[in-house]
Amino acid sequence: MSTSEQPQRASLLPVFLIVLVDIFGMTLVIPLLAIYAETFHATPLQATLLVTVFAACQLVSGPLIGFASDHTGRKPMLIFSQIGTFIGFIILARADALWMIYLSRIIDGSTAGNLSLAQAYIADNTAPENRAKAFGMIGIAFGLGFFIGPSLTGLLSAKYGLTAPIYLAAGMSATSVLFSATLLRGGRGSTVANPDRWAALKWSTYAQYFARPALRTLLFQFLFFMLSFSMFISGFALFAERRFTWQGHPFGPREIGYVFGFVGFFGIVLQGAFIGRLVKRFGEAPLTVVGFATVVIGHLVLGVAATIPLLLVAALISGFGNGVLRPSIVSLITRRASRHEQGVVLGITQALTSMAAVVAPIVTGLLIQHEMLVTWAWLAAILAAVGWGLSVTGGRGNEGMSTSAA
Repeated sequence: MSTSEQPQRASLLPVFLIVLVDIFGMTLVIPLLAIYAETFHATPLQATLLVTVFAACQLVSGPLIGFASDHTGRKPMLIFSQIGTFIGFIILARADALWMIYLSRIIDGSTAGNLSLAQAYIADNTAPENRAKAFGMIGIAFGLGFFIGPSLTGLLSAKYGLTAPIYLAAGMSATSVLFSATLLRGGRGSTVANPDRWAALKWSTYAQYFARPALRTLLFQFLFFMLSFSMFISGFALFAERRFTWQGHPFGPREIGYVFGFVGFFGIVLQGAFIGRLVKRFGEAPLTVVGFATVVIGHLVLGVAATIPLLLVAALISGFGNGVLRPSIVSLITRRASRHEQGVVLGITQALTSMAAVVAPIVTGLLIQHEMLVTWAWLAAILAAVGWGLSVTGGRGNEGMSTSAA
């Protein structure tokens, strides 16, 4: 390893730890949020709207936080975001009515930006040709989080009740604040004079990036990836609760947590051992084509799965696709933007994530509330199929592209 690579690798270790702890907190809550809301008499639509409310707040806050980090530095904005997550988890655990659950998601969403800021920090400290592998670190963190977090949720909720995993998530969030404050190097802000702080909310800010043909195609690929992923993540717990049983009772947070844990373990292996090699051999653009195709297949199988083994097969197939897609598309996007644009561009991806998470859970809630379980899974497959079509038509333009801008 060259000496020029050493500081880059050293600077990314704290980011990995921070993202890992954040994702631990998030994955502790994901398997039980909808079912937790049902204990307060929420309908499936009201339960999935918790994701929509969070995302709607994030839609405004994400670009603003990303834009601010370009000018004030990544570290202070990351700490601000993590404190909001901590407060949201505390309110969620202390909730005694459905409106308090919504309040917790509003606070968390209004300060959300952890992942996009971490990605911007990685882009700041990584050479363009190494970014897919570096973003794969986030994939490893997701894999570890989805392996350990939901498994802990299953154990804790069965033994101590539904609020126990939420309190642990709050503790994880507090730990991530401590890590950011003590381990992370302060990122420098932009040298742009008199920045327009509201530019992140103006269409003209987005239009200049969507006006670039190759970047526009990648951003739309990312949007359809997130629409499909949001359909899955917002509805899986309610879907599994209605479709599968274990030892005579419907799936609950324990069983759902174990399924997420199973997929998370596979994600660790994929991101840790294979993503770098796959990118080196095939490139990011071909991997997005394969990733979208496997997500389509996984969701189609999920729609007709009636046994637990087939459920696990569907989860593995779609898990492979999702694990390949995120680092590959994000790497391609960052390579299409210059360094001083990284925060804004990744803020845009966060905004697209929020847009998807505003719309998809509403559709998910309505479909599941009307027992249209197959339609829910296959609609997620159709959305991924649109992304596949975009990746096929846009793949040639992304192969062999110049990395000088980044």
